[in-house]
Amino acid sequence: MKGLTKKDIAEILISDEDEREQKIHELLKDRRSLNINIELSKRLTAGQKAADKMAEFAGSWKFIIVFMALVLTWGIVNTKWVLERPFDPYPYVFLNLVLACIASIQAPVIMMSQNREAQKDRLRAENEYLINMKSEIILEDLHLKIDNIIQRQRLLEDELENIISLMGALRQEIVLGREKDEENTGREESRIYN
Repeated sequence: MKGLTKKDIAEILISDEDEREQKIHELLKDRRSLNINIELSKRLTAGQKAADKMAEFAGSWKFIIVFMALVLTWGIVNTKWVLERPFDPYPYVFLNLVLACIASIQAPVIMMSQNREAQKDRLRAENEYLINMKSEIILEDLHLKIDNIIQRQRLLEDELENIISLMGALRQEIVLGREKDEENTGREESRIYN
């Protein structure tokens, strides 16, 4: 069902009964469910994988703890209490430069990862839409078939009632015919004996 499109769905909805039945059977044969994560991970480049890993790390508590420890260590090492001649004295201009460089590289990499996540979401939504349309078409077809079965059952029930009423009328005619025969035979016997 990889090729199922909105046009295919429209054709199924408006096609004649035999053609519709055939298309629905084709629809049932195909499997629509896809794991979007697996499908997209097959096509990722090394840079995209690195961006995803970096975004995953940058959005974690591990990153925050490591980053805080690094900044605190930098501040402690570069104070006058620890070193006589710190290489980056207070106000830590070099540290600010390093942090700005990290942020300027980190932001676009995280945006690339977020764009891929947005693409995954769009593909998931499209996949779910097609699955829902397939389910809707199948349910509609089942509904039509059940309505047809119910209609046929009603016709058969009406026919059965007609047959039962005809059998009742026939039974009455047979009973009346026997009674007439008994009356006629009774008269003939009385005439014969008289």
